Amino acid sequence: MEETLRYFIGPDSNAINWWQMCFRGLLVFILAIILVRVGDRRIFSKNAAFDIVLGIILGSLLSRAITGNAPFVPTCITCIGLVALHWFLAMISQKYHAFGLLIKGKQLLLVKDGQIQEENMKKQNFTIHDLNEVLRLNGKLTQVEEVQEAYLERSGNVSVIPRKQN
Repeated sequence: MEETLRYFIGPDSNAINWWQMCFRGLLVFILAIILVRVGDRRIFSKNAAFDIVLGIILGSLLSRAITGNAPFVPTCITCIGLVALHWFLAMISQKYHAFGLLIKGKQLLLVKDGQIQEENMKKQNFTIHDLNEVLRLNGKLTQVEEVQEAYLERSGNVSVIPRKQN
């Protein structure tokens, strides 16, 4: 069995031929689909750095498995372990809010009652031009005074709550 597998995936080096790389690519594609479906869809959505880091690491590791720059089976097992760790940490952060804040971060208030929160804007190097762009795109607003609240979310997106019209 091991020899048959070795024949199809090639050696654990970059001395693989084109069809072994294709076969590796097929296996990695199937594994990646399974990992995303079993792990959590949020792995590749626009969420916290916690999710983005896993996506980057998985992409890097799986590409190395395809090209033969890393041992195939141990690399795939490592990816499975990372997705399991991500899932486990997400469960812990769901149960313990403080832990969630530690690994996922928290939102930051940029505007409250039409007033810009200067200190928070400075903390994130967020300019008035950035804020105006977000207001136009997300809130369909043209002035900060029209905003009840605006938050820089953990995902990096900005949510805008317009003031109620009288």
